Amino acid sequence: MSDSGTTLRVVVSSRAEAGVALRPTRAEVNLEAIAHNLDVVRALVSEDRPTPPKVYAVVKADAYGHGVIPVARSLEAAGVDGLCVALVEEGIELRDAGVALPILVMSGLYGHGLGAALDARLTPVIHDASQLEALRDARSHASVRVHLKVDTGMGRLGITPAALPAFLDALGAMRHVVVEGLMTHFANADCDDPGFTTTQLSRFEAARGMCERAGIHPELVHAAASAAAFRMPETRLDMVRVGIGLYGVAPFPHAAPGLLPAMRLRTEVIALRELPPNSPVGYGGAWRTGRASVIATLPVGYADGFFRRLSSDAEVLIQGRRCRVVGNVSMDMTSVDVTEIARSLGVAVGDEAVLLGSQRGAGGFDVIRAEEIARRIGTIPYEVLTAISRRVPRSYRERSPGR
Repeated sequence: MSDSGTTLRVVVSSRAEAGVALRPTRAEVNLEAIAHNLDVVRALVSEDRPTPPKVYAVVKADAYGHGVIPVARSLEAAGVDGLCVALVEEGIELRDAGVALPILVMSGLYGHGLGAALDARLTPVIHDASQLEALRDARSHASVRVHLKVDTGMGRLGITPAALPAFLDALGAMRHVVVEGLMTHFANADCDDPGFTTTQLSRFEAARGMCERAGIHPELVHAAASAAAFRMPETRLDMVRVGIGLYGVAPFPHAAPGLLPAMRLRTEVIALRELPPNSPVGYGGAWRTGRASVIATLPVGYADGFFRRLSSDAEVLIQGRRCRVVGNVSMDMTSVDVTEIARSLGVAVGDEAVLLGSQRGAGGFDVIRAEEIARRIGTIPYEVLTAISRRVPRSYRERSPGR
């Protein structure tokens, strides 16, 4: 991660907010990598387009665990067109931090969320007839800009095509409401078979026609998140919503080889044990040494987002080489078999261990990607990244001023 021309800025969270981070466990976020990934996305979605689609960055869930404020500020400086969040609260946090970009609240509104959203200059997504009353009551605002979501097959949020004509009639009577955007969400654009995505796109185009006939002409028609934006040019329309790709994870294998992983989860060896054969390690003695072994203890566990399901089924990097996790991952500690590198290279308390990301050391260079961890535990990279808890301080690498 380190690179000439960059600076390291440490931002701590949770109990460390007083300004002191004592534990060596830290998530390093490369803001330059995120800006680079934005450039990769822009180049891809602009191919053969005289007017490129706008790119909105999805920064919900604390920017997929990367830290929403530093990431949003970096993306704003890199010229992203707008941001997408899931919650009104997430949008308000960005406004409080001084972010001025357009912010789309994708998951809709709860309770009295419309007033809070409008006060914070957020753009809400309207997806249900129950929200019409709140829109009618918002007449005190000269102009209420919204995006309308149509359910074309996700079966989660959105006006169904059958209900859309009546909904459009009701919206048309509200002169203070401006339908700035029309959107849908694809259910399986990351699958090899594009059939259902094509069906959804066809339904969406029909919904767009209904809007036009009702006299509603959205400026931004959008459907593609990362997977569709990378795979199907016909889905890019006026705008794309890119999340996982910005953080350096391809939405499907070989999607975009130019993407750079933006997060590195690292810690240090805090203890070493020389154990004889048949010695138990960790809770329950679930794993035993098969030979005389050197076991390293790392101050990281499932409370930090290093899943317990990785017990005896994961690797970490020390000296640039892979070392196996042994025994049960506990809440705060993980044990690693470092016997081979202790014999060949030597290992000491204080040596760096990388659980996610790259490391170059005396033993070489290697990378552990979020995709690999996800495969090991039967989940998706999104969960791997967002599971890294707030008690893990984030540090940020960014280009130095004037460089």
